Amino acid sequence: MQVKLNVIVGALALCVGGAAFAQDLVVRIGHVGPTSGAIAHLGKDNENGARMAIEDLNAKGVTIGGRKARFELLAEDDAADPKQGTAAAQKLVDSKVNGVIGHLNSGTTIPASKIYSDAGIPQISPSATNPRYTRQGYKTTFRVVADDVHLGGTLGRYAVKDLKGKKIVVIDDRTAYGQGVADEFEKGVKAAGGATVGREFTSDKATDFTAILTSLKAKSPDVVFFGGMDAVAGPMLRQMKQLGINAKFVGGDGICSSELPKLAAGTMADGQVVCAEAGGVEGEAKKSMDDFRAKFKAKYNTEVQVYAPYVYDAVNVMVAAMVKAGSAEPAKYLPVLAATDGFKGVTGTIGFDNKGDIKNGALTLYTYKGGKREQLAVVR
Repeated sequence: MQVKLNVIVGALALCVGGAAFAQDLVVRIGHVGPTSGAIAHLGKDNENGARMAIEDLNAKGVTIGGRKARFELLAEDDAADPKQGTAAAQKLVDSKVNGVIGHLNSGTTIPASKIYSDAGIPQISPSATNPRYTRQGYKTTFRVVADDVHLGGTLGRYAVKDLKGKKIVVIDDRTAYGQGVADEFEKGVKAAGGATVGREFTSDKATDFTAILTSLKAKSPDVVFFGGMDAVAGPMLRQMKQLGINAKFVGGDGICSSELPKLAAGTMADGQVVCAEAGGVEGEAKKSMDDFRAKFKAKYNTEVQVYAPYVYDAVNVMVAAMVKAGSAEPAKYLPVLAATDGFKGVTGTIGFDNKGDIKNGALTLYTYKGGKREQLAVVR
């Protein structure tokens, strides 16, 4: 009799436990980035930032609308390809995700944004900087980094005023990001009273730059600006060295990774490269970023490349809006997300303007010494 009673009690406990689990609010957050291809190291960096945020939220036991939330990450690879990006976006929409973090590249983020907008699903990009992304009139688009107008313009002024560039040349990879940031860099150079003496373009898959570098060498450049990603910048730096071009090499956040010295195969001189990363923290806020980087390295046994902290913040900003709205339904928490202001993240304080752009976005300027990235300054 006692054995039978124990079986009944055990079965009841299982039923109650199962019911409690069933009542958990399952919140699916999509993430898209290039986890294959030339910049897979950057895509994996982003995905790891999202995974870490999801795990931390589940460990905290977040409640939304009186129900315990259980967060799930649905990760997709877009290979930095616009067609694959839109296919990944549609897959997430069909999976009925509650929100999306991504994509990494402007060239995939922009076409995917229409798919999310049509479905009414909020999208926060942690890294797409082309201004067009948030200027399409969609209510669902947000970003947690400064755009190319700010980033390119700041680097243009820096090249003239701080690097004293007299003969500045520009190369871009013809992607939405690369061409966009190069255009804004040129505007920044002109606004600072400088001038560019040449412009060339390549592709985001190129490995041989001999022809364009030889053409630019004839102009004796003292600053070379590259609009593109580190996978192309590394080989370009190697070929600049081979051709005897000793100019400063300047670029945006796409080249500003911890992987760049390895991709350049030891050809970077100390202080030769100057790059800007959208975002930046100073003073007391710097501790949060340092702590994040240490935790990330302990967890994944690798350094943060560029964007993982911004992905981490993007996930947490989205969930904070759900908590405040008391709902994970996109239509209900979207207005709360749009009104975000004063959110304290590891990348600084986050608030959105009426386009979905981050307010008062900071930039951090870096250089490299001894194969390690070093901070130069935080500018706004």
